[in-house]
Amino acid sequence: MDRRDVLKMGAVATLLAKSPLTLAKHQDDSADVVVVGSGGAGLVAALTAFDLGAKVIVLEKMPITGGNTQLSAGGMNAAETVIQKKKGVEDNWKIMFDDTMKGGQNKNNPQLVEILAKNSSASIDFLLSVGADMTDLGRMAGASVNRTHRPVGGEAVGHNLVHTLRQNAIKRNIDVRTGSKALKILSDKQGKVVGIEVEDRNGRKYKIQAPTIVLASGGFSANHERVVKYRPEYAGFSSTNQPGATGDGLDLAVAVGAKLIDMEQIQIHPTQAAGSKILITEAVRGNGAILVNREGKRFVNELTTRDKASAAVLQQTGKSAFLILDQEIRKSLKQIEGYYHLELVKEGETPQALAKACGITDGDALAATIKKYNEYQAAKKDEAFERADMPRPIQAAKFIAIEIRPGIHYTMGGVKIDTKTRALRAKDEQPIPGLYGAGEVTGGVHGANRLGGNSISETITFGRIAGAEAAAYAKAAKTAKA
Repeated sequence: MDRRDVLKMGAVATLLAKSPLTLAKHQDDSADVVVVGSGGAGLVAALTAFDLGAKVIVLEKMPITGGNTQLSAGGMNAAETVIQKKKGVEDNWKIMFDDTMKGGQNKNNPQLVEILAKNSSASIDFLLSVGADMTDLGRMAGASVNRTHRPVGGEAVGHNLVHTLRQNAIKRNIDVRTGSKALKILSDKQGKVVGIEVEDRNGRKYKIQAPTIVLASGGFSANHERVVKYRPEYAGFSSTNQPGATGDGLDLAVAVGAKLIDMEQIQIHPTQAAGSKILITEAVRGNGAILVNREGKRFVNELTTRDKASAAVLQQTGKSAFLILDQEIRKSLKQIEGYYHLELVKEGETPQALAKACGITDGDALAATIKKYNEYQAAKKDEAFERADMPRPIQAAKFIAIEIRPGIHYTMGGVKIDTKTRALRAKDEQPIPGLYGAGEVTGGVHGANRLGGNSISETITFGRIAGAEAAAYAKAAKTAKA
């Protein structure tokens, strides 16, 4: 880990440590719903269940809340939203459905994708209702229209989102326990969930009696051994994920008979900052940046899907490439300022000067590439790579470059769920009574490749469903017991 990673993680840790959601308990307890994980899916599930009258406990093994959601940069995809309508963007859930299925190479579960797309607008309404800023609109790779919602000015979505959800949890006095690792889901002889065993930060174990568990513990991109087990060719790749993304929730689910699907579907993101674990958001390309190789030439449609863009980068000299942008693109996206603070950026008054600064071997070739791209942008037709959306030319000095290379980013596989987010058994694909899943711990939504902006969409939409279903199940169980 280099100094930039340390600075970034230190800043995040300092910020989150200020949250009052930091007390771990170790006595036996009870709840209606226990949520495992405090990222976007977990916090949304907790809020939803609580607002429906359930007693909720959230377990987070890390010392801070937020999970990978806290690091999310690009935004949230949603169709037919009030924000799109205000900006005159025509979109509908069927287009989002088609984009998602195409991006996932049609290996997605179409029923889950339909839920994702149909409910995305309502999920934006929910976030706006609890105080999140989702008023800026952009586009990420694989989308046909502008549907990526994010905070004003194109700021990173994750911090705003987690801060908002955390404040709502505090307002409701929801019991959120950090430093609390879920060890084992407890079930009765019929296979029904009856509780969970927990280890607190001091190593003390206790049990929580509960008829429902919502797994929202994320994926396993930070578990290099597990990644390589399913994809040996990814040995040596670094990860963009926070260190808690190790797949513990998958082990909990398997131990009670749950089925895992699509485990080999692991996404590498094309633009991880070279020499760092820091992700350069896809929104940089969405706002107009291009990709060039070490020889100063474009080699791919910058807004193709992540799998195709990553494969193209890996074919270039040094298995890396450069994002090229200018001051106007910089002004359009506040997140770019963070890359300056992290010392990831090189600048030059001319393309030739930029090439010299960042190690591109042919400055004249870079100048020619930028000139030709600007001609395509003016004509609204990319004759070289058929890029559909070219919102800005690259012409306002200083010119900017960020070296990137692919990194392990997202695991599309996980616990198999049905349309009610119920975890399904491996032996007969019937629901495990009382066990639900939402977010990256589950599989089926994204197929072979996740589109940028669909992860946050998934966590909010399926987190809401899981919270509502778990609360209803717990209420019915309580009524039956009475």
